[in-house]
Amino acid sequence: MRDSSGWLNGTGSVMSPTLPGSSGPGLAELGFARYHRQDVLSAIDGFRTDSPDTASLFDEIRRSFADLPADPYDEAANRFRQYGSAVLLPWERSLTWLPADPGPGTGRASEYYQGDHNPEYAGMRRHFGDIATHVRENPLLRKIILFDADRTLWLKHFGNVPLRVGVHFIKLSVDNPGDVAVPSPDVLHQDGEPFTFVHLISRDNVTGGVNVIAPPRCAGLRPEEVSRGLLQAEFTLEDPLDSFAIHDPRVSHYVSPVRRGDRPRRGERDVVLVDFTPYVTQI
Repeated sequence: MRDSSGWLNGTGSVMSPTLPGSSGPGLAELGFARYHRQDVLSAIDGFRTDSPDTASLFDEIRRSFADLPADPYDEAANRFRQYGSAVLLPWERSLTWLPADPGPGTGRASEYYQGDHNPEYAGMRRHFGDIATHVRENPLLRKIILFDADRTLWLKHFGNVPLRVGVHFIKLSVDNPGDVAVPSPDVLHQDGEPFTFVHLISRDNVTGGVNVIAPPRCAGLRPEEVSRGLLQAEFTLEDPLDSFAIHDPRVSHYVSPVRRGDRPRRGERDVVLVDFTPYVTQI
């Protein structure tokens, strides 16, 4: 599979060095940015793409996707997910996970609320199974979250207030030819959090999963309903830790459904999403 062998020997597609990211216009300039895994790892102290320790920590994150429960709000969507939240103090670079609560079913769950930003679940407080403790404590996951946070600090006040961090593990999985795994929502949308980062963990034997970036006014539409001249970017994350980020007020975004590829086995697309929202004083 691409996600294990490609990690150590560097196989797979290579993104253009002119992509928005560390070597070109970035999040502050465009409202979105893309990063190759080398962009991510080279900015993380103590982690290298050729390190067996890094590969082992990454593998621990990857393996956790095997146990993701089905999305309880749409079990027919072939979508599986867990969620956890944390508090980050940017000036200390300290990350503290918030405790989960007893869920509506069995086990512990964390609440996720998007207001009206997800038209499929407008105004609904959803609860998703909690990320396992050993995965929360994975040093590479923590460094990835800090990498993301560092790229939000250009925005006023983000460096001097506590940040609420939402961490989503989402798997789209298709077992049979003709199966479709559908993201939520299945339209261009905004998330409601100021920043969201998406990190590919694994992509194997699937088609689809194409990301699209467009102006905010396109939210609620499917990409084919939008003039091609309005679309700002269209791309597919291919290799482990290929990533992108959005500044939510300035863009809408979309990822297309996933179908099984040509090989006679299950297809999967696994991602970690990390979102950031500043805590504000309420009177």
